[in-house]
Amino acid sequence: MNRLSDRINNLSTSATLAMAAKARELRAEGKDIIGLSLGEPDFNTPDFIKDAAIEAINQNYNSYTPVDGYSELKEAIITKFKRDNNLNYTLPQIVVSTGAKQSLFNVASVLLNKGDEVILPCPYWVSYRDIVKLNDGVPVEVKTDIENDFKMTAAQLEAAITPKTKMIWYSSPCNPSGSVYSKEELRALADVLQKYPNIYVLSDEIYEHINFIGDHFSMAQFDDMYDRTVTVNGVSKAFAMTGWRIGYIGAPDWIARACTKMQGQITSGANCIAQRAVITALEASPSKVQYMVDEFKVRRQLILGLLNAIEGFKTNEPEGAFYVFPDVSAYFGETIKGKTINNATDMSLFLLEEALVATVTGDAFGNANCIRISYAASQNNIKEAIKRIKLALS
Repeated sequence: MNRLSDRINNLSTSATLAMAAKARELRAEGKDIIGLSLGEPDFNTPDFIKDAAIEAINQNYNSYTPVDGYSELKEAIITKFKRDNNLNYTLPQIVVSTGAKQSLFNVASVLLNKGDEVILPCPYWVSYRDIVKLNDGVPVEVKTDIENDFKMTAAQLEAAITPKTKMIWYSSPCNPSGSVYSKEELRALADVLQKYPNIYVLSDEIYEHINFIGDHFSMAQFDDMYDRTVTVNGVSKAFAMTGWRIGYIGAPDWIARACTKMQGQITSGANCIAQRAVITALEASPSKVQYMVDEFKVRRQLILGLLNAIEGFKTNEPEGAFYVFPDVSAYFGETIKGKTINNATDMSLFLLEEALVATVTGDAFGNANCIRISYAASQNNIKEAIKRIKLALS
């Protein structure tokens, strides 16, 4: 007898976490696995942020925190939104959560009813689809292609809208493609949405500062979209603070209040020490972490040059984040070393077993022709990994 709920039985396992677990198993067997699967900066958290956490411990911050976050942190978030994004939020519009993933889940929980449709430009971050489904929503995938840098057009958006459409979710810079929507591209999408005033937008901007074109634009900056947009951000990527688990939203106050109500019954407030450290992180100039961005840019050029030397890999140049999303469909149907590669999942497993390199199948991101390769790794590891991939496929 199956004693588990339909909800958990129908839930997909996170492909990125599953691949990381598989890589750990192989390492435990003595295999020399190079991990290019996880979206985790390989830098240490900056010392000035760690010092702030130590100071918070010494000041005896150890009690439950307000559900929606310390007011001092919310003020720092408001200042950050104004400084970096020209967005004006007030305290009731900010909610701090245990990572941006919880922020996403909160928003889905408070806005979606059974059967509501959520438009997801493909490729999308691996958890969007299942977060929507867990909250009784219906994911509607909009396919994009590498020639258009994996970005949804206004015409595609219009074609995907139905009377059941409730939301659009996207990330910019995008995980997994690294694509960045320009102001003009977002304006074109916003113009379509003006015809549909009951559709809301979730703009995931967690990779905002890892941007190689120097120009980040937020959907909520448009006056006619401000009241319909939830801006999600956090400190995991730009500040190399993945394990600190702090994310946040800026949203219409009625949505923010609902998210606080939801969170109050699930986790309550986020970690007290992490929150105090994030105040220091957000009050600092983004230039304090520019050294990481500069290194990611060098690695981007390195990995693109190496991948472009592999016959059958088709790449574009990502403008942000720290991923490449090559189309590997030229290999589908091929048998290499006795293993037939029928799809991106087969390719990822082949590379793990034969090249000892961990990547992630594009199937998990809504694109069956691609694999995601993270270059949040040392230049030496990148060189060795791509060398192994090229050798295995030759």
